[in-house]
Amino acid sequence: MKVVSEGASRRQAAERFGVRPASAIRWQESFEREGRVAAKSQGDDRRSQHVEAHADLILNLREEQPTLILSELRARLAERGIAISRSGLSRFFKRHRITHKKHAARRQQ
Repeated sequence: MKVVSEGASRRQAAERFGVRPASAIRWQESFEREGRVAAKSQGDDRRSQHVEAHADLILNLREEQPTLILSELRARLAERGIAISRSGLSRFFKRHRITHKKHAARRQQ
């Protein structure tokens, strides 16, 4: 942080920018280590790796039975010892740009 390099303490920098001293300390250390002054991105994806590890199986099951709904697909995966939430499967298909189109024959029923 430029303010600290110009002689202000981290506590003074925190007061100047209206943040807690701990934040100013983290920012200064980040700047010294990485030269980064911008905030880190938030909301890291921590769960998709688990689903993506089974991508081939998920895609094969869907190809074999394209009319499976998410809860049925989830049950088929559970039979193989793979626990994935319905929302996790939904995000998987969204990431892969796969949609489930209802057929005209099914709409007439």
